[in-house]
Amino acid sequence: MEANYILPILKKKLAFLSGGKDRRSGLILTIPLNSDQTSMEELGATLDYLLSIPSDKCKARGFTVIVDGRRSQWNIVKTVVLMLQNVIPAEVSLVCVVKPDEFWDKKVTHFCFWKEKDRLGFEVILVSANKLTRYIEPCQLTDDFGGSLDYDHSDWLNKRLVFEKFTKESTSLLDELTIINDSDKSASVDKDNHTRHELLSELQQRRFNGSEGGAWCPMEEELLAQPQVTKLLDSLREQYTKYQELCRQRNKRAQLDEIHTKVMQVVNWLQGPGSELLKTQQTIGDSMRTAQALQQKHEEIESQHSEWFAVYVELNQQIAALLSAGEEEEVAELKALQQQLSDVCYSQASQLETRQNVLQAAHAFHGTTQELSQQLDGLLGMLCADVSPADGASIQQNLKLLEEKLQTVEAGLSSLRQKGTLVLEQMCGQASWSLEEAESPPGEQQDNVQHVQAVMEEMELRKQRCEDMVDVRRLKMLQMVQLFKCEEDALQAVEWLSELLDALLKTHVRLGDDSQETRTMLDKHKKFVDVAQSTYDYGRQLLQATVVLCQSLRCTTRSSGDTLPRLNRVWKQFTVSADERQQRLELALNFHTAAERVLQQEHVEVASLDEVDSTGRTLLDRLTLPVIFPDGSEQFFGSPGDTAATAEGVRERLLLIEERRLQLQEARLLNNEEGEEEEAVNGLEGRLDVIGEELSEKEEQDEEEKEAEHQDEDSERAKQDR
Repeated sequence: MEANYILPILKKKLAFLSGGKDRRSGLILTIPLNSDQTSMEELGATLDYLLSIPSDKCKARGFTVIVDGRRSQWNIVKTVVLMLQNVIPAEVSLVCVVKPDEFWDKKVTHFCFWKEKDRLGFEVILVSANKLTRYIEPCQLTDDFGGSLDYDHSDWLNKRLVFEKFTKESTSLLDELTIINDSDKSASVDKDNHTRHELLSELQQRRFNGSEGGAWCPMEEELLAQPQVTKLLDSLREQYTKYQELCRQRNKRAQLDEIHTKVMQVVNWLQGPGSELLKTQQTIGDSMRTAQALQQKHEEIESQHSEWFAVYVELNQQIAALLSAGEEEEVAELKALQQQLSDVCYSQASQLETRQNVLQAAHAFHGTTQELSQQLDGLLGMLCADVSPADGASIQQNLKLLEEKLQTVEAGLSSLRQKGTLVLEQMCGQASWSLEEAESPPGEQQDNVQHVQAVMEEMELRKQRCEDMVDVRRLKMLQMVQLFKCEEDALQAVEWLSELLDALLKTHVRLGDDSQETRTMLDKHKKFVDVAQSTYDYGRQLLQATVVLCQSLRCTTRSSGDTLPRLNRVWKQFTVSADERQQRLELALNFHTAAERVLQQEHVEVASLDEVDSTGRTLLDRLTLPVIFPDGSEQFFGSPGDTAATAEGVRERLLLIEERRLQLQEARLLNNEEGEEEEAVNGLEGRLDVIGEELSEKEEQDEEEKEAEHQDEDSERAKQDR
């Protein structure tokens, strides 16, 4: 009986072999009854199938049947127990009826199974689920009865179906392989063989897992199924091995003949048309365009070779596979073919690579030559153009650009040398294998070498000519930079001198509050004038240098323009202003010195006070006067407020002089009051003295007149005598 025929009944799980064993090592058969009506026919069919699985040796140890009546009626339980007598009376050792708690007590008294033991042929006991472990170990019971044994009915049923299918198909296939070994069923054999291996592996996996930790222990029928599977697999392998050997021997010769034919096809093409294609490609071209055309042609040749190289790779793999499993005679033949094929392919690939390297180097050489030629043309065009920049910055920029272009040319020439050397080296490598060919033309290689050398020499000469022109242009541009620099610095000198003049007129107004401060300001003014003098001299020197540079550059259109007149005009204005400033400081110094002297002296002459007063008023008048420039224009020192502040300081000092004058007058008045009495007493005496003096003077005048008359008379006589 096969499980597939009663599959719907088996899925109902009316009875099952969990794999558990009783203490006598007998198998445990479980019949789980439920409240639904259980078909005795289906139960009988299930029991018949289950009892057909174990071997006779297992059956001889007897079964322990567990009838789970906790969810069923008593009459059904009794019917099932009686049915066991008819189905498996000899194999049953013990029937354990699991009863519900305190439900069948009265009914059991009407039917005592233990009294019927002789008639039934086995012992029947009523037991509660929690007391079932008295007869069976917990590890042999499923979790329905409080045990730890795992059981999956669906998994068990699937394995039975696979096992029965495997047994049926393997037996059929084994019969076919025995009859015919040269059929095309090898694929089917492989497929079935894989399926059987999976089943065997699964059964062995369950066996090796064991029952540790409560894992499901395999049923004995599964352990018995493994030898059957293994035996069938061994038989299949044996027959299939014979079949494969026959096929291998038959196909080996055909493979060797096919490989030999393909190897010779590859060798003949590479040594024939392939080599001829390479012989026709020896030149490197004379420009980038021709080099690119040669590279495209070479790529076409490589494409043709690639197809044969792909065949070589495939053949090499096939030969390697055959060498690993071939016999001694076959190995020698295969190695000879492999060596011949490898030598030819590697030689041709080396020639292709060398030619490719030559073309790449030539393309790079021609590209660098073209780029360098363009750079030289650009540099030459820049050198031939007239230099007429607007300022020194543009000249510096042009000079920098010129130097950069020259450096670019030098770098390009260095790169050209390197790439030219590389081309020559690559061509030497190409010539080494080209000379091995009998029909290789050596003249083309010599032409290529001469062309590369000629291009390098031409670029060297062009670069040298440009360098000479750059030296001349550099000198001229540096002189122009110096010219513009002199002009700019001269203008700057004019600006500085103008700023000094502006500072002199606007800020140099104060004259000092005393002689010490005025003397200090006078020293600073002299230094200030020295700075202006240095600035003026510097501007003059720059303008003279400008004239010399213009003559050297033959630049008649450029001159100092209005810079020199501006410089002279500003300098004249500055000298006039500086002289006026110095005169004012000197006048102020005289004023403060005289004022301080008269203010410090106890006895002062009125004349000294008058002199100081006159000097101060002259200084005040000088402050109100403008500076008159040579062109007739006028300019005042500072603002009116600054002038007023300076004049106020002078007036304050004049006020002190007036106070000193008043003090002198008051002292004289006091002296006059004390001497009035003496003057009254001595008045007459003085008057008499005056009169006496007048008389004496009168007498002297008379005597003098008389002497004069005598002298006149003497002189008259002398005239008459003559």
